[in-house]
Amino acid sequence: MGGQAPEIKLIDSFELHIADVDSVDLEQLHALSISVGWPLRAEDLQFLRQFGRGYVALDEIGRVTGSAMWFPHGEEFATIGMVITSPRLQTNGTGHWLMQRVLADCHGRDLRLNSTRAARRLYDSLGFHPVKTVYQCQGVVHPVETHNAPERPTVRRLNAEDLSAVVEMDARAFGVARDILIGKLFPQSVGYGLFRDGALAAFALCRPFGRGHVVGPVVAKDDADAIAVVHPHVLDHAGTFLRIDTHQVGGAFANFLSDAGMAVFDTVLTMSLAREGGEAKAAATEGTVTYGLVSQALG
Repeated sequence: MGGQAPEIKLIDSFELHIADVDSVDLEQLHALSISVGWPLRAEDLQFLRQFGRGYVALDEIGRVTGSAMWFPHGEEFATIGMVITSPRLQTNGTGHWLMQRVLADCHGRDLRLNSTRAARRLYDSLGFHPVKTVYQCQGVVHPVETHNAPERPTVRRLNAEDLSAVVEMDARAFGVARDILIGKLFPQSVGYGLFRDGALAAFALCRPFGRGHVVGPVVAKDDADAIAVVHPHVLDHAGTFLRIDTHQVGGAFANFLSDAGMAVFDTVLTMSLAREGGEAKAAATEGTVTYGLVSQALG
C-alpha cells in the first residue's frame, strides 16, 4: 500500500513536519476540524484519539495544517477518518502525504473510509474503490406515529448484561468484530434493544456528538425492527438535534427518519481498499444489516 512518507514536505517557501496526532493540543485539532466546517466537539475528537492512531502536519510555527487517522478493528481490518487539510493547503498534496503514512501503518489490513466529494480524487488516486453512499440525516426531531408489527416485540433499555449480545450482533452486521470500540461506546451511550424469545434481535445506541446526539450503531434485520429501536431515541430527544448516518435510501426506515425530522443533509461515499493479494473483508452477514453507522470515521 505504498512506501513510508517523508518526515518533511516543502510547501512553497516553508516546510511542513509530520507528528503523531497525540502530540498536539486538542484545541489545535478542534480548530482544524472547524476550519472545514466539521461540527465535532472537542470530546468527539478526544474519543477518536483514544481509540485510533494517526498523524498531523505542522507548519514551521507549530500550527496544525492537516490530519489523518486510522482505527484498528482486529489485526486485519481498519477504518480511516479525520483526513483534513487546512483550506489554504488543499491543493498542494498534504492530504496525500499524510495518507501515505497512514497506509504504511495499515499495510496488510483491509481498509474502509467514507469520502467527501472534495476528497474523492485523493482516494481514487490511492486505489480505493466505491462501495455505497452514506446519507447523513439530521435535524430537530419530533414524535412520529409508528406502526408496530402484529407480534409487538419487546423493546427495552439495554444494560451492561446486554453488551456481549450487542458486540456479537454488531460483528455479524459489520463483518468484523469491533468489541473494543463497542465496549468504549456502550458506557457513554443510551441503548434500546428489541428482543424475541429473550434473544437480542435489533439494537440502537445513542450518544452526545456534534451539534446534539447521534444514533449509531443501529443493527437490525429489516426496516420494521430498525424503526422499533430508533423510535425511542426520537421520543427521548424530541425538540432537539439528532443525527444518524445510514446507507438506507427509500423504504420504510428512510421515510421514518424524514417524517421524524431527520432529513438528508449531506452524503459521503463509502470506499474500500483490499490488502495486497486479498479480497476486502468486512462484509455483512446475510440477514443482519447496519442501519446506522457509529460515525463516518469509525464506520
